[in-house]
Parts: sequence; C-alpha cells; structure tokens
Amino acid sequence: MACSKEDKNCSSDNLETFSIWWLDAEINNQENQEAQKKLRSIINNLKTWQCPKKFVENVERLSRDDRIVMIVSGRMGSEVVPRVHSLQQISSIYVYCMNKKANDQWAQEYRRVLVFFLIS
Repeated sequence: MACSKEDKNCSSDNLETFSIWWLDAEINNQENQEAQKKLRSIINNLKTWQCPKKFVENVERLSRDDRIVMIVSGRMGSEVVPRVHSLQQISSIYVYCMNKKANDQWAQEYRRVLVFFLIS
C-alpha cells in the first residue's frame, strides 16, 4: 500500500496520558471525519494514519513511557496488529469492521485487541 503525504508526523508535545492513533486507508471519508470530531471532543491528542508502514515506524519511535490507544480497520488490523501488539507503547487495540467473525478469528490470539462490528 502506498503511503500518503496526509499521514501525520510523530510529535512529542503530548501532555495527556494517552493518545489515540487511528489507522485506516479511508481515514478521510465522511463517516470517519465525523467520528474524529466526536473523539476530539473527548481527547485532544488524536493522530490519523493511512499508511501501515509509517504508523508502525512512528509507534516504534515513541518513548516507552508513551501510551497509545490504537483504532484500526479490520482490513489493516490483521497486517499491523501482529507487528505492534507486543510494543509497550500500545495500551489497547480496537479493530472496527464489517465482518466481526473473520476479524475475531485472527484477533483472538492478542490479549489487548477488541473487535467490534460497525452498524450503518
């Protein structure tokens, strides 16, 4: 998957305990934009990513004291979760999808992963 210039750069100016990092190839669609607005009303530090490679690189660059709550699409989750699950920086992982059964299958071996089904 090609990486987009829209991927946000890593920043160490976070004063909150947790950050939310959201990885999705369709991060800029209307539905996701609305969800981002709602999340930003709860937590100030929300970063969005479209490129799995850049996402992983930036998680690995974080201090071991930083904590990320990760949101990932089911399509990208099966690729990225195995690469970041064991990193101390990842506090929890939420996989949202249209096919919960398929994603539950691969996610069951990761203790910090919760898969949830999107209802339109």
